[in-house]
Amino acid sequence: ASQLGQPSELVVIETSGDKRTDVPIWQLGERGVFSKEVQDALLNGDADIAVHSAKDLPSSTSVEGLELVGMLERGDPRDALVGVSLDSLPEGALVATGSVRRQVQLQAMRPDIRFTSLRGNIGTRLQKLDDFDEIAAIVMAGVALERLGWADRIAHIFEPHEMVPQVGQGALAVECRADDHHTIAALKAVCHAETTTCVMAERAFLAQLGGACDLPVGAYAVIKQSEISLSALVAGTDGTIHRQSAVGSIANKIGVEVAEYLLHQVGGRDAIAQSHTQIT
Repeated sequence: ASQLGQPSELVVIETSGDKRTDVPIWQLGERGVFSKEVQDALLNGDADIAVHSAKDLPSSTSVEGLELVGMLERGDPRDALVGVSLDSLPEGALVATGSVRRQVQLQAMRPDIRFTSLRGNIGTRLQKLDDFDEIAAIVMAGVALERLGWADRIAHIFEPHEMVPQVGQGALAVECRADDHHTIAALKAVCHAETTTCVMAERAFLAQLGGACDLPVGAYAVIKQSEISLSALVAGTDGTIHRQSAVGSIANKIGVEVAEYLLHQVGGRDAIAQSHTQIT
């Protein structure tokens, strides 16, 4: 907020995703569990700017009266293992993650690993790792640990080609009321063009698949020689991971093209949804 050059006040909103830590996200039965209440605050005039974790923001829906202005410069998009490194995990180790995307990719690396769900804020998750001997490690976004000053807890970092990140991982999205032109102009001045382009390509990919953030899919885009390079994956009903990469100049177009290719590989949206059911 200080980058906007004007006085600001922080408005803290507790979302349904924050409150319902007793069940996995995919069981909550709705999209936007980390964004709806924040967006309501904009619409009600309780706040003027919303800051979302881009990976938690639904890609296939837009809220009437609001505008997603862009993304702040992306932090580290990679996933991290906390506890022990991948090579140090004992046979049959129990790993905690609430993400089917992380689970299916880890299972491919280490078929012997067992999984358990884990919800709550970062401090709660780390405390559970420390308190419960049966949990050998947990997986989370490395940037979250870095931003909270806990990077020293990271035992292993997965490169994007090893574990494709969630759409928008590491990026912060900014949103405001669509008719608030002064705020839109101020936000555009602090948004990061390259991050915005890359995340929009990833979001177009996810939207074409159906938009849910809890499916066994991932996508990560970077700018290479002035073009967008997008890498993505989808898991099929048999647990097989399908990957596709493409290069292009139009974010929406490249995201849709990669999604359509992978949908064909797995047999359509129903196959992805069924894969999600089997994995979880």
